[in-house]
Amino acid sequence: MPSHPPARHLLRAKDLVDARYADPLTVADLAAAAGLSPAHFSRAFRQAFGESPHAYLLTRRLERAAALLRHTDRPIATVCLDVGLNSLGSFTTSFTRMYGLAPAAYRAACPPAADHAVVPSCVRRAYGRPQHRTFREDGADPPGIA
Repeated sequence: MPSHPPARHLLRAKDLVDARYADPLTVADLAAAAGLSPAHFSRAFRQAFGESPHAYLLTRRLERAAALLRHTDRPIATVCLDVGLNSLGSFTTSFTRMYGLAPAAYRAACPPAADHAVVPSCVRRAYGRPQHRTFREDGADPPGIA
């Protein structure tokens, strides 16, 4: 780990990955965000964060895929495409390498919390409904807060 904080221009590139991980980002895109040449950017990024820009982007995509597998019932191929990966085989290989389980096994091992918690359906309906608010209520202070 570096002894000094990473430079702001590298953080801009890292923020770009965090915000647009599902887009087809290239090292050239990230280097442009940082204002550096691609080769210099790759070296500086690795020195600052300890991994290559590609490894960081893949990690962000797999983290998001794991969250989608835990919290949604989308098909695995859809999850793969939603996080910006185009090959289901490469997705499965990378996911298995990172989490130790294939995506389907991961989903089976980590069911949603709603499967474990016993919450009455009337409570789920009451709190899961969208709240209708008027424009006047948007600017009003909530009661009890001065």
